[in-house]
Amino acid sequence: MGNSDQNVFLIGPMGSGKTTIGKQLAKLLKLDFYDCDHELERQTGASINLIFDLEGEAGFRLRESRMLEKIARKKGVLISTGGGVICSHQNRQLLRTHGFVVYLKTSTGNQLKRLSQDKSRPLLQAKDRRQRLRELASVRNPLYDSTADLVFSTGSQSVLNTAKSLSSAIQQQVNPLNADS
Repeated sequence: MGNSDQNVFLIGPMGSGKTTIGKQLAKLLKLDFYDCDHELERQTGASINLIFDLEGEAGFRLRESRMLEKIARKKGVLISTGGGVICSHQNRQLLRTHGFVVYLKTSTGNQLKRLSQDKSRPLLQAKDRRQRLRELASVRNPLYDSTADLVFSTGSQSVLNTAKSLSSAIQQQVNPLNADS
C-alpha cells in the first residue's frame, strides 16, 4: 500500500490482536500505526481504567469517538480501534467512509488465553470472564460483521505470520491489480 492515502481500520473484540498484529501489519503495509486507546491515554494523561472510573463508560465512549474522528482524518494510516468503538452508529459510519475496515475475528477461548494476565480492561472486571466475553460478543459480533470490508480470523499462528497473511488479503481487496507489488 506504501504511498496510498487509504486508511486501514482494525476492529474486533479485546484480545483479537488489533494492537499486536496491527503494529506488524502497519510495517508490512508501510503505514503509520495508531492505537486509539493508547492515543487517548497519551493525550489525556489518564489510563482507560481511570477514565472509566471518573466518567463511566458513556464518558469514555464520547472521548473514544472524538479520538477516532481525529485519527481518521489522517491519510495512509493503520488504526487499531477499541473493541467497543463499534457500538456507536456514528463510529461505524466514520469507519466505513474513512478507510478499509478489517474485522479481526477470534474465539472466546482465544480471547481468554490472550487476556489471562490482563487486569487493565474495565469491561473484563467480572467474576466470570468467559460469560462476560460471550455477552459482549452477542451484541458486538453482528456489528463487526456488518461494518467490515474484510473478516479475518486470528487463530494460533504467530503474530508475524498472521500479519503477513492479513497483509496479502488486504492488498488483494484494496488493490487487486497490484497485489504482487
